[in-house]
Amino acid sequence: MSKEYRFQLPITEEQAREVKVGDVVYISGVIYTMRDMGHRRAVTMLENGEKLPFDLGAGALWHCGPIVRQKEDGKWETVSAGSTTSSRFTDLGAEVIKYTKLRCTIGKGTMHKKAHDAMAEVGSFYLNSTGGAASLYAGQIEEVVDVHWTDLGLPEAIWCLKVKDLGPLIVGIDSHGESIFNVIGKKMQENLKEIYKNSNLPEDHSWAYLPKRVPSKAKV
Repeated sequence: MSKEYRFQLPITEEQAREVKVGDVVYISGVIYTMRDMGHRRAVTMLENGEKLPFDLGAGALWHCGPIVRQKEDGKWETVSAGSTTSSRFTDLGAEVIKYTKLRCTIGKGTMHKKAHDAMAEVGSFYLNSTGGAASLYAGQIEEVVDVHWTDLGLPEAIWCLKVKDLGPLIVGIDSHGESIFNVIGKKMQENLKEIYKNSNLPEDHSWAYLPKRVPSKAKV
């Protein structure tokens, strides 16, 4: 049965290794956004032995390019903040995790094996956010604390955000190498086998009704 966690950042390795795929997590504290160009710059700096101007090990990393606006007093506020697709950050994201001992990554979709291995190595996990909920998440951001690398453009900049109970977020990859996509995929195949059996349908038939397709092992 899944559990619910409410973490106040920073997260320890012990806490990170406790959560399992399918658990529900809420995050409070300071998190950092990072997209394509931010990952490239961060990894280049880390490979060269340079120190980043922000401490990822003490916070969480969000694959997000928020929509922001600057108020009359010069301070920034978040208008909308939704996750971007995380799979494209797998390679660089894995390096960031290993270099910084990053405990928590937030995104959309999943990340692949290289990231899984890095999370298992350092004690880290990945949280799935809900697509289309950018307005909800923006409402859970209490303050824009700081911003770095604005020369990359505002969506690609590193935004330092103070959040309160950001979530609900689902553990999509845990520190034990498991992925929620693998779990759901296996369960789906088990259910399909049972459906085929109970309906006296051959499993190897291509059950297709274009443009949709029922998953099976049959070749099209």
